[in-house]
Amino acid sequence: QVQLVESGGGLVQAGGSLRLSCAASGRTYSNYAMGWFRQAPGKERDFVAAITWSGGSTYYASSVKGRFTISRANAENTVYLLMNILKPEDTAVYYCAARYHTGSYYLADEYDFWGQGTQVTVSS
Repeated sequence: QVQLVESGGGLVQAGGSLRLSCAASGRTYSNYAMGWFRQAPGKERDFVAAITWSGGSTYYASSVKGRFTISRANAENTVYLLMNILKPEDTAVYYCAARYHTGSYYLADEYDFWGQGTQVTVSS
């Protein structure tokens, strides 16, 4: 089992920045690919970004590419999501997820463990 706890959400004006953190504990964290997803009210949970266990490859949704950066610090058992140039449409609950097996980085169903989520609200 892996336990994930997100932090860093909040209220920010459009054009601003936030950095989300996801602290992992439990089973060997460094063996997991990690992802960030988000869910706005009344909508499905959407892929945002993912990073391989080594940190050597990253993947982004087209809506955030160039604005968001995912990174990980395995020594600290933490994955980050730096969000720049935030837009009102980025408003959502952001979830951290871990995946132990191979598969698509973009599909929520491929992830094995989830955090409780952190709210990000971007005002216009």
